[in-house]
Amino acid sequence: MITVRPVLEICAPEGFDLWPVAAAEPYTFLPLGGELTQDEIGTAVMALASCNDLDPDDDRPPRPADPLGGFLHGLLTMDPLFASGGLRVTDTATGAVLVPGCCSGLEDRGDWWEVLDGDGWAGFGHNPSPVAERYGETVRLTVDSDAEASPVIEVSVPELRRLLTQAEHEVAAFLHQAALWTARQLPDRSEQVSRAIKRALTLPTPGTSGP
Repeated sequence: MITVRPVLEICAPEGFDLWPVAAAEPYTFLPLGGELTQDEIGTAVMALASCNDLDPDDDRPPRPADPLGGFLHGLLTMDPLFASGGLRVTDTATGAVLVPGCCSGLEDRGDWWEVLDGDGWAGFGHNPSPVAERYGETVRLTVDSDAEASPVIEVSVPELRRLLTQAEHEVAAFLHQAALWTARQLPDRSEQVSRAIKRALTLPTPGTSGP
């Protein structure tokens, strides 16, 4: 069986204590969906804020002095936002797993639809360097195109279409739960943070809903 899950890369700041988070090893991937615990949602929000936690330039207001406002500043003011991660594809029959490479973001997952309905090719970061290529009614997924004898996953076009649509449902379910989480954990900033999370994870191009 082949599964496709939206995942966020977790780069946990050491000693993070602004809200409860789940234990996670840095540079691992957290699958998104509606089944996450409250602490896992907190981890996802932390990851989104962390990868946009850049010092303001001349085009953004200065960083607030308070720790919470300072940490959230990039998430609330950056445009566009970066969501380190992407789609993780697992072939349970062979054990092959395709994970997003460095510099890949969930905001770029619309490229998967280009494989199906566009030019038939897309890459998803480097180190590893995963690639998806369409050959007729089959999509060939190379786990690391820079490696010799890389594991390969093959999936039919209709099945990948279904799996990508399902992954979008997982993102939508996470966004719903994240909005509830912000209301409980960040009541003074709930609307701003919820809107920023949605902006970071909602596909900006046609194809969000699939074919």
